[in-house]
Amino acid sequence: MKSEIQMASTIRRPASGAQAPPMIHDTTVHSSLLTQIPTAVIYCEGNFAKIDGKTANGLVRHSEAYRVVSVIDSTQSGENSGQVLDDVVNNIPILDSLDAVAAHASTLPDTFIYGMAPSTGRLSPTDRGVVLDAIARGMNIVSGLHEFLSDDIEIAQAATEQRVSVRDIRKPKLSKDMRLFDGSVAKVAALRIAVLGTDCAIGKRTTATVLARALNAKGIKTVLVGTGQTGLMQGAKYGVAMDAVPPQFCCGELEGAIVAASEAEQPDVILIEGQGALSHPAFCTSAFILRGSQPDAVILQHAPKRAHRCDFPNMPMPTPANEIALIEAFSDTKVIGITLNHEGMSEAEVSDTITAQSEQLALPVTDALSRPAAHLLAMVVAAYPGLQQGIPKVAV
Repeated sequence: MKSEIQMASTIRRPASGAQAPPMIHDTTVHSSLLTQIPTAVIYCEGNFAKIDGKTANGLVRHSEAYRVVSVIDSTQSGENSGQVLDDVVNNIPILDSLDAVAAHASTLPDTFIYGMAPSTGRLSPTDRGVVLDAIARGMNIVSGLHEFLSDDIEIAQAATEQRVSVRDIRKPKLSKDMRLFDGSVAKVAALRIAVLGTDCAIGKRTTATVLARALNAKGIKTVLVGTGQTGLMQGAKYGVAMDAVPPQFCCGELEGAIVAASEAEQPDVILIEGQGALSHPAFCTSAFILRGSQPDAVILQHAPKRAHRCDFPNMPMPTPANEIALIEAFSDTKVIGITLNHEGMSEAEVSDTITAQSEQLALPVTDALSRPAAHLLAMVVAAYPGLQQGIPKVAV
């Protein structure tokens, strides 16, 4: 794992940008960051292992930038976060308050991460009190909300007085520093695969993370480009919070991250984390991702038991076949496989769905969490067998 300080020298975003990790010269950052990965507690009151808790869920599963020591959710206090989330015990307990966090740990965590992604994108009055309490205890604050806590007068003043930092993941660069699309992504030699979905909060980032690990373990050098707040919190070296960038610059900013990853890492594969869904009228990020990354291939994530779009009860989910048709009509790319989100599904239902959708769509289908990662790896290698010989581009 790389510490947040080590990552700061390689991240593409400018050091002054709020999306970048705390820098060594920032006197408000705790000195512990200089020698180790900062510890963190994730605040996810009433939402852990739920859709609005997706940031906490992702950080519990994987984080290179922070060492997560506990989760706050009083509705599940006393439980083990790994067991609640994936039925696999980890060393991250769920506690009911900051007082409990202080009592549990030998030293207070360095960082308080706001681990929820509410549809409002804003801080509730109750949560504001918890954030101010964390600051009073000397903890740095990390938030992925659309509301920038560093611009909040009360929070900013409290942080200044306590000499702690407030990091707003979604706070974009100044427009004068943003990049327009110029077509240079076409010169990237690495195979580019976008992991898209049929809805938001459906597991695209998790599937992309599992696939990146599997490819790298096989000796196929892979870089994951983050496009949302959770991926950047987890420690993605390259990426941009797409929904915080003005539309004019979205494609160019993503293209720049991909080109930077290609030039610095010389990978065989670049995975691009998806956002929203191309067919979802509330989001335009999938369109920008397809335009900006110009992917060679797409893996599509779908939740078979989800009856309607997240937060839109009157909006039915699309079928995978319809989403595939839309993606392939919109972009010069090819969907090479389907991955499932097994929410609400039994083991038997997952198996039956994998068989049925494989036959119906004539594509490989798997579940990144409930099935071996080797199945996900096989999906990519089947489409691009040349990867095993170091030849990235092979026709599907």
